[in-house]
Amino acid sequence: MNAFEYAMQMELDGKTYFEEQAAEMSDPTLKRIFDELASDEEHHYLIFKALRDGGHPDYEAAFKTDILSTTKNIFKKLSESKTKIANYSAGVKAAWVRARDIEDDAESFYKEQASKTTDPAQKKIWTRIAEEEHKHWVAMNHIVDFIDRPNKWLEDAEWSNLEAY
Repeated sequence: MNAFEYAMQMELDGKTYFEEQAAEMSDPTLKRIFDELASDEEHHYLIFKALRDGGHPDYEAAFKTDILSTTKNIFKKLSESKTKIANYSAGVKAAWVRARDIEDDAESFYKEQASKTTDPAQKKIWTRIAEEEHKHWVAMNHIVDFIDRPNKWLEDAEWSNLEAY
């Protein structure tokens, strides 16, 4: 299996995971993020497929992720709707932690491939998709922090100023 085929499989695995989580997500705002992630993974898959098949996809014309603006808008809606953060189960947090790990693994692999290739066009694509995966990771990290905030608040806000003994 060459690097493009491996990347294609990573993207398909990520897409499948995100679609499964979207189907299970009861919160429509969080479901939307999983749907958008699945769509981004599909676009990445198509770029890697074109590269594997000897094509030279123009990354500038390819889809670029809007996940950070989508996530920001969703957080704003959640805040305005006064959704109780504590209502999210541990399973929801685990789903987002796993999503964050998927993005981290992809970003690392794509950066590694960018450093290995001597083809400037391929280096640009590997790097740009690694950057998109990093944006996904940032969004997932914010979501995990958002969901986990009630568990950390007391420790961080009220007790962090006490001296250790």
